[in-house]
Order: sequence, then C-alpha cells, then structure tokens
Amino acid sequence: MDLQLAGKVALVTGASAGIGRTIARMLAAEGCRLAILARRRPLLETLAAELPAGAGTLVLAEDLTDPGSAPRIRDAVLGHFGRCDILINNAGGSRGQPPGELGAEAVWQEAMELNFHAARRLTHALVPAMRAGRFGRIVNVTGPDEPFSINPANAPNGATHIWAKALSREVGRDGITVNSIPPGRIRSEQIDARVMPDEASRRAWAEKEVPAGYIGQPEDLAVLAVWLASPLARYITGQVIHVDGGTRRSSN
Repeated sequence: MDLQLAGKVALVTGASAGIGRTIARMLAAEGCRLAILARRRPLLETLAAELPAGAGTLVLAEDLTDPGSAPRIRDAVLGHFGRCDILINNAGGSRGQPPGELGAEAVWQEAMELNFHAARRLTHALVPAMRAGRFGRIVNVTGPDEPFSINPANAPNGATHIWAKALSREVGRDGITVNSIPPGRIRSEQIDARVMPDEASRRAWAEKEVPAGYIGQPEDLAVLAVWLASPLARYITGQVIHVDGGTRRSSN
C-alpha cells in the first residue's frame, strides 16, 4: 500500500534510540524527508548515516525541557525544509517511585515538563506552519494513564491526552490530525535498563500480563505511528490508541 508519504517533511523527537529511531527509519523508508531530534548527537548522526540520502536528514541535538528550544527547533526545521508536515512527539520517560513513596516535588515537576510541556510547546510552535500548508499530522507517543502505582509520568500522560483531544478539535478543519499512542511494554532502553533487565523477567511479565504472549518490539508501535502520519489517516483524529498486546484491562 502506498501511504502517500513521499516528500513529506517529518520531525521525530526522541529519535536517538528505541521507538523514535524506528519511527524515523520507517518514515524515511516511505520517502519522508526527516529532522531527527534528541539530546545525544552521536546517536543521531549514526542514525542519519543509515537513512536514505533522499531523506535529507537534519540532525538537531536539543533538550526539549529548555523552554527556549521550541522556537529554535521550529526555525531550524522550517529554515531547512521550508515546511513541517509531520510531528512525532516521542521524547519522554517514566518516573516510577519506590513502593510507599510519593516522590519529591522536583521529580513531579520534571516529569510534567518532559512528558507534557515540551511536546505542547513544540507542537504549538509548528501548528501555524501546518495550518498555512493545510496539512499536518501530530502523533504523540505517550504512556498509560491507568494508575497502577504512583508514577509522576502518569499525570502528564493524562494531560497530553486531554490537550491533544482539545487541539484536534481546534485544528481539524485545517487538515491537521492529532492522535496519541500509549505503548505497553515495548523493548527499549528504558524498559530493558530500568524495568525488565533480563529475559526471565520479560517472559514472566508477558506470561502474566500480555494476552499476545510477548513483549512488543519498537516496530509494533512504529507501524501505527507511520500510518497515522499518512494522508490516508485523514479521518482519524483526537484518538488515544493503545499498543500493548492487549495488556490494558479497560475497554475504553
């Protein structure tokens, strides 16, 4: 199937590893021109070298928690490509707390800054250009907002889903869609290092919690992100679509 993405300009944040890196590769394979962003420039440069020459890749080493980063990124992308059609807000991270602890104020503030405000600021900076082009795809890779435990990342996930829904109603007539994808357990740096560092723990989790029977790979989520970024997904907006192998128990 032709996703009609050839020549589209996409900005992927958190592109240095895992889900973001995989989404960038898939978008490039579909013919997108790419801006890739993260804090670790060497990993971005390695990725850029792997992408097709036609991607014309722009490498942006930025810390999105810096409030001044959004206008810098906007100006760099628009200055290089002339437009931005697709924004993949993938940068973020979990902030779990030890059992019985509620967490320091600084941890909660940092989690909200990284997992909500950073993507909101960057999106708001780029929406005017998308409106001018009468096309835009905004895909937020978020996380679950089900309160399994005290995790400072849960509140920003919920905030992102509500903000994205409101934004989708604001920009829908401009040809812009806004959707969110909360991943379940997907193999990544964070999951492998912090949550399930060995194969035995991954197998035990999958057997107990995942109806699909395995921990997902980045490709399992990236295929949805790329589809939502395409012109074909024009009637899908304001949605929160879980990619978790059936782990989530709620039906809505």
